[in-house]
Amino acid sequence: MNNIWFVLLLGGALTFGMRMSFIYLFGRFEIPAMVKQALRFVPPAVLSAIIAPELVMPNNTLDLSWNNYRLLAGLVAILVAWRTKNTLLTIVAGMVALLVLQFVFH
Repeated sequence: MNNIWFVLLLGGALTFGMRMSFIYLFGRFEIPAMVKQALRFVPPAVLSAIIAPELVMPNNTLDLSWNNYRLLAGLVAILVAWRTKNTLLTIVAGMVALLVLQFVFH
């Protein structure tokens, strides 16, 4: 049990240190405009890298069929995000779509 607390505290301290170092560095140095522009795309890229495999490979195999409810719910969420630009509504729409698809067709 002590190892778990050690790992949690160490992980938290490392995460805090990395984030604080970027805040400190960005406050002390002038960042080129091209780098600032490129950094804007990091969060969507990371989020896509996390979510995309879950949508197209629900059982560790590629599944692009109509029976892949995660993919269909993801498409609903993408459509809602594109039309509304509202993050909360996108998350709720995707979750509701997944629940409805699983309830109706499963």
